[in-house]
Amino acid sequence: MFDIGLQELILIFVIALLVFGPKNLPQLGRSLGRAMREFKRASAEFESTIRSNLEIDEVDPPPSPTSHPAPLETPTPAVEAAVPDSTLDPLAPATAATAVEVPPGEAFVAQRGARLFHTRDCGWVRRVSEPERVYFKHVAEAREASLQACPACEPWEPA
Repeated sequence: MFDIGLQELILIFVIALLVFGPKNLPQLGRSLGRAMREFKRASAEFESTIRSNLEIDEVDPPPSPTSHPAPLETPTPAVEAAVPDSTLDPLAPATAATAVEVPPGEAFVAQRGARLFHTRDCGWVRRVSEPERVYFKHVAEAREASLQACPACEPWEPA
């Protein structure tokens, strides 16, 4: 790395021994080792942060093709109707093709640790993974859990 040979290393060690003394040299070595370890940990954390931030902007890979891919054709109007443009829009309500699997009778959904609750057909519910979901039957139950209504879907119940 620095192209330091054995003779240069011995010379540096002797100078350090003369300058710092035999009592302080082990303590200096320990503190230098800790500093290098901390620097390596901080640089690894910084590198992982940069890598994760770069991956956020990447486009998700397309789904893998089926066993025998279909020929490339322009989609028919029936196919276009089956795949709505709102699949990426969280503010658009969920359709039958993208409906959220919710137990019967559970009209409202929230994410664990979040502050908002949504109706089951809110577009934001699709972004919540199943293990992170909490279901409520009534708005009052969600409000008792200190949750606020989603401003996009504005959940409410008739009185």
